[in-house]
Order: sequence, then structure tokens, then C-alpha cells
Amino acid sequence: MNLILASKSPRRIALLKELGFTFDIIPSQNPETSTKKRPAARVSELAEQKAFDVAQKYPGAVVIGADTLVFCKGEIIGKPKDKKDALRILNKLNGSWQSVYTGVCIMCLNEHKMLYGYDVSKCKARTLSPEQLDHLAGKHMDKAGAYAVQDEEDPFIERIVGSRSNVVGFPVEYFQKLYKEFLSL
Repeated sequence: MNLILASKSPRRIALLKELGFTFDIIPSQNPETSTKKRPAARVSELAEQKAFDVAQKYPGAVVIGADTLVFCKGEIIGKPKDKKDALRILNKLNGSWQSVYTGVCIMCLNEHKMLYGYDVSKCKARTLSPEQLDHLAGKHMDKAGAYAVQDEEDPFIERIVGSRSNVVGFPVEYFQKLYKEFLSL
């Protein structure tokens, strides 16, 4: 069966390749919109939307969709809109605990199979100075929370409880469990 990742995220691509999978990369063109208020429901819905968008064009393939967000102090935080928004986000997260949610969906339309869910990790951000935050702002515009735990030059996160790969954007352990279950459906 052909496997497709419905994402162009370099981190998701690298993590899936590290697991030994061979797959095509066909990013979803689905606009990332959700009315869900709970982070877990939102990332699950968006992952499903992304997978379905690509699966409609490739109904015989197994399609993987994923979506990541940060939740802190009652706010769902996605990717920054611009450098000013990145600085606002980093100030909010500065020195705080936050939760990183990643939704994953695996589907094959021709086989009428679909599984989806999410993983969550907790992160503690260091307390950085206004100058350090300003330097960091705008550096990671394509990442939820405006930081990149995988970037060795990004000092923002000091502690992770749970899956580190989830914080990077693709929960490897959770995906492996979900994929195994998907194959047995």
C-alpha cells in the first residue's frame, strides 16, 4: 500500500523517515480552521481534515495527517502571524509550563479505515530576558509556539515531560501504536 504524509513539515518528514517508512509527501491544501475549543479536539480534527483532504485525491493510499499546537494560560497557540505576534507568544510562554498537543490521523478511504487521536507533552520554558526573547522572535515562524526544541541554538525550553518528538511536531511513540492498530483493523 502506498503511504502518504499530508504535510511538508521537515520535522515530520525526518521523524517518519527515521522510523524506516517509505512515503510520498503531498501536503494538504486544507485551510487550518476549527471551531473546537479544547486543544485535544482541535488537533484531532485538524489532523483528520488534512488527511481527508489528501485521501480524497488518493483514495487507495494510507494517508497520515498531523497538527500541533501549544496551550498555555488558557490560550491555544499556533504558528505566529508575524514577528510581533512571535514576540507576544514568547512573552506569554516565558518561564511558564505549557502543553504541546499533536493530533494524528491515519486513513485509507478505499478500505474504509480511519484512526485518529492525539498525544500531549508538558514543557517548561526558561525565563529569558526581553533582549533574548526579541532575538528569538521571528526565528521560528513555521512552528506552533514560535520556538523549536530541536534547534540546538534555541534555549527556550528547559524541561519536557512526555514525548520529546511530540514537542518537535510528530509523536513517534503514539504514531507507532496508532499505525499498528490501523494495520490490524
